Parts: sequence; structure tokens; C-alpha cells
Amino acid sequence: MIVQATEQEGYEKLSQELRRGVVILAALSQLQTPQYGYSLIDRLAERGFSIDQGTLYPLLRRLESQGFLDSMWNVEGSRPRRYYVINEAGRTLLAQLSHDWQSLAEVMQRLLTNEGA
Repeated sequence: MIVQATEQEGYEKLSQELRRGVVILAALSQLQTPQYGYSLIDRLAERGFSIDQGTLYPLLRRLESQGFLDSMWNVEGSRPRRYYVINEAGRTLLAQLSHDWQSLAEVMQRLLTNEGA
């Protein structure tokens, strides 16, 4: 049983590493319209991509500080919320990352199905 638990832990760590590489692409793809953190988490989950708050909020702040997102506070309603939206630099980044993702997916498909071997 200890070996199986260790194998499962190893799998989970490697799976997290694999997902970590696409979190930025997933988030940017859903910020065409302004979203606050929790609404973005829901939107991604509805589309099959779950993400933790502890991962998303630092990512949003980092992308904003790097110049790829704009944010604004909305103080209407029960509590203030910070909304994020992709800007022109972010759209350029999204297009570049999308191209990279498509290229990688094609290569991985060939590797995983042994095409060209």
C-alpha cells in the first residue's frame, strides 16, 4: 500500500506540473470580458478547467503587473470587487501562446501515437 500511495503522490505532482504550464493560457482565454476572481474560477470550472484561488489571484496580479491585463474596482453591490480584463498586449500574448499550444499539441499527438516512428 505504501508504494501505491507514493505512486499516486508522484502522479499528482507531475499532473500539477503539466497543468501549471497552461494556467496562463486558460485564464487569458476567458478574460475577453471583465471578470472578478471568483467569476473567473467558475467560468473556467464550467469549461472543465478547475483552478484554486491561491493559484489564480497571484496569477492575475502578476499578469497585470506585467502589462497583460487591466483591472478596475467595482464598489457597487454587497462588496467591492476587482475586475480584470485582457488588454491589447494580453491579446497579443494570448495569440502567441495559443499558437505555441497548438504546435505543442500537434507534436505531442504525434509522439503519443508513435506517428513518424
